[in-house]
Amino acid sequence: MDIATIVGIVGGVGVLLAAILLEGSNPMSFLHVLPAVVVIGGATLAVLVRTTLSGFGTSLWLGVKSALFFKPASPTLLIDAIGELADTMRKRGPIALEEARVEDPFLRRGIRMIADGYTAEAIRVSLERERDLDYERLEGAHKVYKALGDAAPGMGMVGTLIGLVSMFGHMDDPKKIGPGMAIALLATFYGAAISNVIALPIADKLAYRADWEGTTRSMIIDALVMIREGRAPPTIREELSSYLPLHQRGDVLAEAA
Repeated sequence: MDIATIVGIVGGVGVLLAAILLEGSNPMSFLHVLPAVVVIGGATLAVLVRTTLSGFGTSLWLGVKSALFFKPASPTLLIDAIGELADTMRKRGPIALEEARVEDPFLRRGIRMIADGYTAEAIRVSLERERDLDYERLEGAHKVYKALGDAAPGMGMVGTLIGLVSMFGHMDDPKKIGPGMAIALLATFYGAAISNVIALPIADKLAYRADWEGTTRSMIIDALVMIREGRAPPTIREELSSYLPLHQRGDVLAEAA
């Protein structure tokens, strides 16, 4: 579970609820069907126009999965694991890699390809294709959530206009002025809340995951090619250290030395 996402979304909703309670209002008074239908339904349909039905559903699920269950592994620990695999390859040959326990599924697939006798070039081509396709899927999900974040405030304004028209149309009945104004303001509130607490943060999380996985998988591909070519483990560690920030390279370079 990604604790940061849970804390962010739950905390954001909690801040809004606390503000309502501190102001002295009843939270139930902020629940209304009409503005919710206009904002959520309208934003969803607006995004559907830009994509396909299956793509929309897949992107929604991918966004939830990435936001709640994505936990990036430490690159330093990954380099250490790659170094151990390279050492096993040099000492016992590629067949011994089948017995290695590898947690990362992308690295595990590459190790299996080495054990099955694939050439270095075949490994690079296959894994780069998989990396690029996964990146495109994450980028597609990012666009869907970004579109939701952009559409929700706009549909909130539409709901506000509906509420204002209703209010001005019943100026002769004071009892209907209040509900019309409530609908107008709640629509704007729903649009801003959905956009800034849920949709846009998840879109940014997807962009972060796409960048992180792209860099990490490029590092894994380079490592697998070097392992397949029989490069020495210290050399592999030193080459992979370039993927790390400067302040994290010391331990890896010391291990390589």
